[in-house]
Amino acid sequence: MNNDVTGLLGFLKEYDISLLLALAQHLRLVGISVLIALATGLPLGVLAWRSKRAARPIFLLANLIQTIPSIALFGLMIPVLALFNSGIGTVPAIIALVLYAQLPIIRNTKTALNSVPEPVLDAARGTGMTERQILLGVALPIAAPGIVSGVRLATTLCIGVAAIATYIGAGGLGFIIARGLSSSWDTMIIAGGLGIAALTVGIELLLRWIEQRLRPAGF
Repeated sequence: MNNDVTGLLGFLKEYDISLLLALAQHLRLVGISVLIALATGLPLGVLAWRSKRAARPIFLLANLIQTIPSIALFGLMIPVLALFNSGIGTVPAIIALVLYAQLPIIRNTKTALNSVPEPVLDAARGTGMTERQILLGVALPIAAPGIVSGVRLATTLCIGVAAIATYIGAGGLGFIIARGLSSSWDTMIIAGGLGIAALTVGIELLLRWIEQRLRPAGF
């Protein structure tokens, strides 16, 4: 056990720059993907909240995407994106992560908006506010913690899937694990796994803190 710990510490000291670069690459990949997913998933969640007719196809498609194994989705995108000289690398990885992140963001947005008390909405309408003003000034601020919860779930999901994206040339901490597997170097595999775990825990704590800070008094 001591030898394993000593070996790991030695590895971290020798390859610290490589690990930091892989961590930054992983964080960049996930960050860009989640921001794009939020920009698309939030409006879809609002639409699903407003219209039951629209909610059905939105959730059908989002759930369908979740059933596709990530490696299969990467494989499907390679020949399509190859037509645009982007078959491997960051582009297909981000597209896949954005698709996987849609469901938790859409679902939590709709659920959070459903939890806004109807009397609050009625009171806003009574003051002469338009539906747009009610959405932006009342409903979304109250629903913000639930929406952030969806972002938190989406981010955690993306961190894991991004590790697999190394097999299409996206890099990140998955590259460290893949190199360890190909060389049967257990210490490298553990280092990559610990990096992903640390990133997941750190992001989880940060987003939980933001979620609590956004919670309105009395809700």
